[in-house]
Amino acid sequence: MDDRGKSDDLVLPANPLNNAQGGAAEAGEERGSPKGNATGKPRPGPRAGVGVSSELDRVRQLARTDRDVRFTALLHHVDVDRLRAAYWALKPKAAPGVDDVTWHDYGQDLEANLRDLHARVHRGSYRAKPSRRVYIPKPDGRLRPLGVVALEDKLLQRAVVEVLNAVYEQDFVGFSYGFRPGRRPHDALDALATGIVRKRVSWVLDADFRDYFSSLDHRWLERFLEHRIADRRVLRLVQKWLRAGVIENGSWTAYEEGVPQGASASPLLANVYLHYVFDLWAHQWRTRHARGEVVIVRFADDFVVGFEYRDDAERFWADLRSRLAQFGLELNAEKTRLIEFGRYAASDRKARGLGRPEMFRFLGFTHVCARTKKGRFKLKRITDSKRLQAKLRALRDELLRRRHQPIPEQGRWLASVLRGHANYYGVPGNSEALLAFRYYATEHWYRALRRRSQRSRLTWERMRPLRDRWLPLPRIIHPWPDARFDARTQGRSPVR
Repeated sequence: MDDRGKSDDLVLPANPLNNAQGGAAEAGEERGSPKGNATGKPRPGPRAGVGVSSELDRVRQLARTDRDVRFTALLHHVDVDRLRAAYWALKPKAAPGVDDVTWHDYGQDLEANLRDLHARVHRGSYRAKPSRRVYIPKPDGRLRPLGVVALEDKLLQRAVVEVLNAVYEQDFVGFSYGFRPGRRPHDALDALATGIVRKRVSWVLDADFRDYFSSLDHRWLERFLEHRIADRRVLRLVQKWLRAGVIENGSWTAYEEGVPQGASASPLLANVYLHYVFDLWAHQWRTRHARGEVVIVRFADDFVVGFEYRDDAERFWADLRSRLAQFGLELNAEKTRLIEFGRYAASDRKARGLGRPEMFRFLGFTHVCARTKKGRFKLKRITDSKRLQAKLRALRDELLRRRHQPIPEQGRWLASVLRGHANYYGVPGNSEALLAFRYYATEHWYRALRRRSQRSRLTWERMRPLRDRWLPLPRIIHPWPDARFDARTQGRSPVR
């Protein structure tokens, strides 16, 4: 193990909203658990935010300094200005909900519509509309159900979530990354890579929840929210969204459990649920029961846990199954597995007469045990083959649809696709996969252009200038994960 791996503890990036006060205490993954939990008896707190010109700053300060406070007045922060900002933050071309009202339709008389919505919300006459059920394909070929929310419900949810984030961003633990302000998938990838490289990780539990968003128990979710939120008007809004149901093929169905994927409030509600069910429990487990080091990174319903010892990993896995069963959740047996992975995995497996260490997937990357030219361990991340194939299939279909457009128009569009691909997958060590994507994109473009005419004279010799003119060579966009991890934590992490 090199010198960089001798640090006592891995602390994942500090919550950027926690830096105003108590930065050292709140910093990163290893910060202490909040005083309260789902079964505690938090005390009523002051009417957070009343009369404060700095909007949500007082809410954040109270949430940060008092873990037991319950906020009794939050809805007044959902004013016309916040609703207006939520409207402008929505995607104008998003699909309409069951009422067929588009972003442009609502904006025809925006101020009157916002004032009417604000009045209905604050006098309690607002009614949530059902979601419209649609399905989108998943990389594995299955269909993912989404709930398309009516535009007015969507912008109200967005405004309420902004207010609730002022509270919960002070509570959420450092290793939770999914759908949080200022946290991206690459922050989770950086934290995981840094933990595996710098810590004594020899085993990895690669896990995924089964049908997580459709399995949340509404009663437990409401209890978790009440631990921090005592404003009955806000809680009733959440209840209306949960009970609005879904319309599919003209028939209405109630949501007995779960939250609709696609709703603006769903990511926060899902994070609140896992905060109490998984995050606080996992942090407590590794503090009290683990023999060796434990690294945790969670992004929404996908998480990875690294262990120093196999017996720790097996006990954690067994205890986790029991924990989740109490709250109506379970792990996806097909996607959850314990593998030998880390600095010593290759040598240990070779000594036992086994093959190379297995790989695991996380956030679109396949993680591989590799070596530098000097023989030192490194974590290699390459584009997940399933994601790559799915994207190429979609690219092929779109190129066929666009094949009769002018070539410059096609070239500019395809170049934007390649740049977007590199913006996500352009990590150190992934150059070959980026070049492969460009190669296959060029091949699909070539075949689409040849189908413009039954007598096409386009050859590869003529295609290469088009490729070189319009399709840029991919570049590595992202820095090394530990460098960005250190910059993000700004010296607050002991692993520096």
